[in-house]
Amino acid sequence: MPRGSHFAIYNRQNSPSPDGTENQKARSFYITHVHLAVARVRELLGVAARRRIVVLGDVMLDQFLWGNVRRISPEAPVPVVEWQRESFIAGGAANVARNLASLKVPTELLGVVGPDHSADMLKDLLKRDRIKCSGLMTIEGRITSLKTRIVAHRQQVVRVDRESHSELGMDVTRRLLRALEKKLDGTDAVVIGDYAKGVVTQPLIEGVRRLCRDRGIWLSVDPKPAHHLDLTGVSLLTPNRKEAFELAGIAEDTHAAAPLQDRLLLTVADKLLSQLAPAVLLITLGEHGLLLCRRGHDPFHIPTVAREVFDVSGAGDTTIASFTLAIVAGASPVEAAIFSNHAAGVVVGKLGTAAVQPEELIENFRQEQVEPASARGRS
Repeated sequence: MPRGSHFAIYNRQNSPSPDGTENQKARSFYITHVHLAVARVRELLGVAARRRIVVLGDVMLDQFLWGNVRRISPEAPVPVVEWQRESFIAGGAANVARNLASLKVPTELLGVVGPDHSADMLKDLLKRDRIKCSGLMTIEGRITSLKTRIVAHRQQVVRVDRESHSELGMDVTRRLLRALEKKLDGTDAVVIGDYAKGVVTQPLIEGVRRLCRDRGIWLSVDPKPAHHLDLTGVSLLTPNRKEAFELAGIAEDTHAAAPLQDRLLLTVADKLLSQLAPAVLLITLGEHGLLLCRRGHDPFHIPTVAREVFDVSGAGDTTIASFTLAIVAGASPVEAAIFSNHAAGVVVGKLGTAAVQPEELIENFRQEQVEPASARGRS
């Protein structure tokens, strides 16, 4: 066990079957303690600052229009938002890169943009955040994805999307793969962010998987099941609950409050581990936290540590970024899951697409309270 680490302790309420496997229907565990010492968090952050991660995928520019609502429009039953200010943040795969850079990890970003003002603004933001973006290719005939959110009184009123959805041609895909190959020397991990905007295709997945496998580089993928891509054999898959069911081809049903007692969810996890064979499957469960799944190991549930939830925009980006960061820094998958759960818990307490700072993450761990044994709920 790594120095300074404390993990969940399970009480198994059923015995293994004679072949060494468990009866899935009888699985029932509870967590008595989940904790990662502050010293260990500092250690992981320190090591991560000497690592290098490349992010590849659909990049976006997030625009926020902030204002107040005082009346309903006389023209239609909609609120009139009195504009106060606007802000811009890197989104999509660019937000994954932003989360890594925010935690002081040397980060490089590859993707495509259009020949437009949004691309110029995005590059300026990336440079400000010290993210290398020479790998962003300008493609004629495309527009840079721009998501405009109108927010009033800390609530999102409406979102307007301006973007391309068409898949990249093989010529652009080959250019991206050549650019990635040149950057892999000294790279510790690659993260693919798929947001269904046309960059992540089967040829791209296959090319990246081959390049990473040949070099022993960790490959994390945030999937979009609507693509029906073959994601077999990657290092990490991070679907949310809905996406996990879609990937498994199983209809989503009402779920149990306790993920480890959610039989259908456990069936989905087992099917994905068997069919896609990721080294790690991390299913994000919103207010129910994370479910860490690996072949040959019992599923590991980590309840959310979020104290307040203002906005879940970009929480998945934070999860995949921080888990990958922790892994390349030497964390075990359990440590990495605890680490990323805390990082996501910080960003959902912010309004707008957000990233976590090292000092915020450390403070979040420091404030973690150990509940009395009698108060710990079933998980």
